[in-house]
Amino acid sequence: MSLRPHLTISPAVQAALDAGRPVVALESTIITHGMPYPQNLTMAQNVERVIADNGAVPATIAIMDGRFMVGTTDADLERLAKTGGVAAKASRRDVAALLASGQVAGTTVATTMMAAEAAGIRMFATGGIGGVHRGAETTFDISADLDELGRTQVAVVCAGAKSILDIAKTLEVLESKGVPVLGFGTDDFPAFWARKSGGKVDHRVDDAAAAAKVIALQFELGLGGVLVANPIPESHALDAAEIETRIAAAIADAEAQGVGRKELTPFLLKRIFELTDGKSLVANIALVENNAKVAAQIAVALAR
Repeated sequence: MSLRPHLTISPAVQAALDAGRPVVALESTIITHGMPYPQNLTMAQNVERVIADNGAVPATIAIMDGRFMVGTTDADLERLAKTGGVAAKASRRDVAALLASGQVAGTTVATTMMAAEAAGIRMFATGGIGGVHRGAETTFDISADLDELGRTQVAVVCAGAKSILDIAKTLEVLESKGVPVLGFGTDDFPAFWARKSGGKVDHRVDDAAAAAKVIALQFELGLGGVLVANPIPESHALDAAEIETRIAAAIADAEAQGVGRKELTPFLLKRIFELTDGKSLVANIALVENNAKVAAQIAVALAR
């Protein structure tokens, strides 16, 4: 069986795919669970515009009305943004139930990759991937994003892993899954709001053409996904020590309130927004737009 019959691909995205033009997928949990309204809507519209300005066609992916939507309308984006508080969060295990129920759901990195591959889209821009949560040695809380990167032939441009995670363990799991981590203009693995995590990337690429060459060969060889780690612009990066203090406080609050599993990441992002007086949201928007630009440039190079 295939995911393909459950996709509704927008005319603009399908026309681009048919013509071999570059397309960049975008996830939707960043809209439904990552930011408050109306900032989430403005961000989603701006990110699509950045992709178009850099020569590619944006394809925001979401689950709506019993279908995977690959490419959304302005009305769809507004509906996702306004439904944020009650929308479901769709990882791989939730797909069948959410399609059957007809609920609105934001797609995670994992489910966005699934739909993108089924549609024939090879590039995907997000903020930060999920990974191994702190304390996973007792909770076993590890994102399905890592498994998906190991098996699904989509290249993901991100600002590293979210700083709320155990980044060292996340890099270990990526290695065990055979996922190459390319540093875009960097030897250091970024930590979402901070430009460095203390970890190293597997290979450095300094421009879109070099990244596209590796990605094309990875897919030609029948291997899995590629992670392109693109640091947040220096102008918007937060101080690593300061953000670590805020993350520790947010994690303590989550533990005190018994928040866990799929609710944990949205809770932590919201709490860090409050603890940084909104600075984390400004940084988040800047890094997503930067990732969209780089993903579009690599998609253009791949299409050549």
